[in-house]
Amino acid sequence: MIVVKSSAELERMRRSGRMVAEVLEMMRQKVAPGVTTLELNRLAEDQCKKWKAKPAFKGYGGFPYTICASPNDRVVHGFPNADPLQEGDIISIDFGLIADGFYGDSAVTLAVGEIDSATQRLLSVTKQSLDDGIAAAVNGGRLSDISHAVQLRAEGAGYGVVREFVGHGIGRALHEDPQIPNYGPAGRGPLLKAGMTLAIEPMINAGSPAVKVLDDGWTAVTLDGGRSAHFEHTVVVTENGPEILTRL
Repeated sequence: MIVVKSSAELERMRRSGRMVAEVLEMMRQKVAPGVTTLELNRLAEDQCKKWKAKPAFKGYGGFPYTICASPNDRVVHGFPNADPLQEGDIISIDFGLIADGFYGDSAVTLAVGEIDSATQRLLSVTKQSLDDGIAAAVNGGRLSDISHAVQLRAEGAGYGVVREFVGHGIGRALHEDPQIPNYGPAGRGPLLKAGMTLAIEPMINAGSPAVKVLDDGWTAVTLDGGRSAHFEHTVVVTENGPEILTRL
């Protein structure tokens, strides 16, 4: 069942969403050659403690960290570690928290120093595929309109759309109905209604869409070793179009 949120519930989700956006902005300012993802994880965890908010991912299904940190060929669910980021890397950071009973969830892929033009294009197209998916999250539309918009942008640019991981509803739980694939024909699935809150998150590979999960049981990597980008926002469908909750 897809839960439609009340205006009071949406106000609480706006607060949690802003908090998530603030942490990711801290990540953006901190990422540089020589920084480790364990440092980024500590920064996010310390901020949650300061706010008395609970990290969404730490302990979820046994995941041991506050952020997911996925560099280069890592797609999603990467473990932070002590390896310094290198000039020319990219790093996908996925972060969520729960505050006042409601979750926020967002992800961004950041350049570490200067990146080559091919990698910059991957980031730009993935971000645009998220923007296109969000634009399709309109009252009276269909859920698969979002999926189709993402796929059209990414595959139209020659990239692979990951099938194994999808977006999701969000609210009092981190993962609510519905699941939101990043591919598929338009005009199908549940009718979108004002008050529905969705975490839309394209994961786009530079080459093949195929992925595999490493022995840690969490980290997904591209099968061909190519780079991958991941962007995500928590969004609410409104009578006047989509509203992004995880943006400053």
